[in-house]
Amino acid sequence: MRGILDNMTSTSGTTSGTSERSGGTDTPARLLQLLSLLQTPREWPGGELSDRLGVSRRTVRRDIDRLRDLGYPVQASQGATGGYRLVAGKAMPPLVLDDEEAVAIAVGLRAGAGHAVEGVEEASVRALAKLEQVLPSRLRHRVQTLQIATTPLTSGDGASIAPETLTVMASAAAGQERLRFAYRSGDGTESRRLTEPHRLVSTGRRWYLVAYDIDRDDWRTFRVDRVSSPFATGARFVPRELPTGDAAEYIRRSMWRGQPSYAIDVTFAASAESIAARFPAALGTPEPLTATTCRLRSEVTDSIEWLAVRLATAGCDFVAHGPPELVTSLRELGSRLTRASGT
Repeated sequence: MRGILDNMTSTSGTTSGTSERSGGTDTPARLLQLLSLLQTPREWPGGELSDRLGVSRRTVRRDIDRLRDLGYPVQASQGATGGYRLVAGKAMPPLVLDDEEAVAIAVGLRAGAGHAVEGVEEASVRALAKLEQVLPSRLRHRVQTLQIATTPLTSGDGASIAPETLTVMASAAAGQERLRFAYRSGDGTESRRLTEPHRLVSTGRRWYLVAYDIDRDDWRTFRVDRVSSPFATGARFVPRELPTGDAAEYIRRSMWRGQPSYAIDVTFAASAESIAARFPAALGTPEPLTATTCRLRSEVTDSIEWLAVRLATAGCDFVAHGPPELVTSLRELGSRLTRASGT
């Protein structure tokens, strides 16, 4: 925000230590207020902007020119009902939010980040980290209060994660700062880790941190829901080259290591489009047989029991051709559900 103010002050033609004033309003502050109004998707008549800002229409026109010089594509329309509106440009200049907008966005990002919802990826966490870094303490308190006072009706399949954990990790990775945290392994073993964080990865059900473990002198993956008390040490590091080059691929290989794979083969009495929309892409791409049937053949590493349950949610008839373990699991699941229904 300081950089925006500096640019606006420079554009307004003022000198260091002084500011142009119009109607008792500091020019940079007035430009930010004008920008906040224009970023609302509507057209603002010049007279209404003049009244809102407490300045003359001539000053409004001059301020519009300054915003254009800063790269904001402000469009003017002529006529009795003409006015100003911000249109889409080739680049995204800095966004100005009022208090309510900043709180709403922060709460939304925190709610999404707290559950590993598919589609809420690292970019969302980076946005949350940037926003919370510049939020005034009064707004940060409002965000936290609202978050505590609300309970989501739905959540992801994975464990809930404190948004602060994600933002600390994202900030440390972006700033190339060593990260220290407590970690609980799958067997319950507690340890302290000092790492060079590389990237956060969402698998849809869980968040993972890919990082170089200093004490173990090797790359590691950490389930974020097993992390506690993370903090950036302030010590900078030179990024190392990840063996796979891609963090998502590294996570995929780590998860598959030592796990059996299965070649599934299933025919569905539904179109390929409907089946593709119902199941995650990791299960493979169904091949259309006719307009109303398709076949799914792929190599998967998920548990057989989980595959059987997912197939049972297909919403149509299907036939499992293999592997034998899947056929057996489906038969057992069907018997169990029949007994549960009391039939």
